[in-house]
Amino acid sequence: MQAIWRGQVIAESDRTLEVGGYRYFPREAVRMDLLQSTPKTENDLKCPHGVQFYDVAASAARSPRAAWSYEAPRPSMKQVDHWIGFWEDVEIR
Repeated sequence: MQAIWRGQVIAESDRTLEVGGYRYFPREAVRMDLLQSTPKTENDLKCPHGVQFYDVAASAARSPRAAWSYEAPRPSMKQVDHWIGFWEDVEIR
């Protein structure tokens, strides 16, 4: 599976997991140099899984909060602990 942003592969792995309708990639399979952590909002702080959102960015292009990771997941999401999920401008194929 690949996560593609603006024609660029930003994650690739044959070890992805689908949980809750989203595809998650192991962190080592993700181009973390293209992700910038965002400040946590009040709603982020309420997340029971310790969510951290990331902007996907390169040069002047940016997709705000298009990736996320659960940093302290409860048992229902433990299998994707610190893995990266994508949405919005990121295509999964």
